[in-house]
Amino acid sequence: MPKIVLGHVTKRFDRFVAVEDLDMVIEDREFITLLGPSGCGKTTTLRMIAGLEMPTEGRIAIGDDVVFDAEKGINVSPGKRDIGFLFQNYALWPHMTVYQNIAFGLENLKWPKEDVRKRVGEMLAMLKIEQFEKRYPSELSGGQPQRVAIARTLAPKPKVLFMDEPLSNLDAKLRLEMRAELKRLHADTDSTFVYVTHDQLEAMTLATRVCLMKNGVLQQYAPPLEVYGNPANLFTADFVGNPTMNFIPATARKLDDRRTEVEALGGTLVFMSPEALGELAEGDGNAVLGVRPEFLRLGSGSHRGTVYATLPAGMETTVKIEAPDGQILTSVEFGSVDYDQNSEIDYEISGNGIILFDRQSEKNIGRSVAAL
Repeated sequence: MPKIVLGHVTKRFDRFVAVEDLDMVIEDREFITLLGPSGCGKTTTLRMIAGLEMPTEGRIAIGDDVVFDAEKGINVSPGKRDIGFLFQNYALWPHMTVYQNIAFGLENLKWPKEDVRKRVGEMLAMLKIEQFEKRYPSELSGGQPQRVAIARTLAPKPKVLFMDEPLSNLDAKLRLEMRAELKRLHADTDSTFVYVTHDQLEAMTLATRVCLMKNGVLQQYAPPLEVYGNPANLFTADFVGNPTMNFIPATARKLDDRRTEVEALGGTLVFMSPEALGELAEGDGNAVLGVRPEFLRLGSGSHRGTVYATLPAGMETTVKIEAPDGQILTSVEFGSVDYDQNSEIDYEISGNGIILFDRQSEKNIGRSVAAL
């Protein structure tokens, strides 16, 4: 399988910039998710790599082949890029059986009949749909049409598999099951997967790396746990994670390259970063303390708030706390617990992934083990 290289890729629709100066490398056998809100440019990026949309500027290479180069006038057609594309609506032929749908692309490629039969059999077995080979799409239910669509896409052995929100039409339970199937399929096929989604949980659970976009601009490109634990900026921190990160107004003063004194919630902590801290604007209210809900611990500590709401969900409970200044903070506790609404509760901030953001630039300037 090849790696995919995008160099300074831009796509404009008249005055609207859908994707701006995108530089990224998708390594061999990776599972990449293009993540972001609607209109951020993720589907446009996918379509440009696949050849369904022509970039305005830049260069795209798949393996050793340059498939697009604006300066040299190269634009290889989608059919010659050796890729597979799985659409949101699956696009199965309604008048063909499951077997015929999977075989369709192979027959168009003039594969010998015996090879077609063998390859379709392999796909039916891999996707566990052997018993449906004589059925028509209208006779399928649940995740079966999606499995057929995946089998048809993988049958010609494409170099790369592109997927544009293929699970969005499924119910929550089936979507969870299909995530596991897709992850297993990626390991079994040894292929490169590029997957578009607006669902951050889907991106986090499936990907080897997440490409998070906003308004056509790349915000962060990193493994899921790094995006969650060390977000590049306030947008990333807010978009990834459910419940979302707590953002606490703060005033910070650098003591040296790795230590910063931070005032927040009426207390003071020394923020100690293992790496050199980024640029920090000066002045009151110049910083934001980013605290994941699991680092806001209830039942002890020097801070006191009021229980705003408790949302038990069985395995974990989300608790909303109203601080004295009116700010609503979120804590997550493991297990089924409950608190009376409007009751007072003590809490503290403690953990190894507290983030300090510069309010002006909104950039992450450091991560620390901290307690407040």
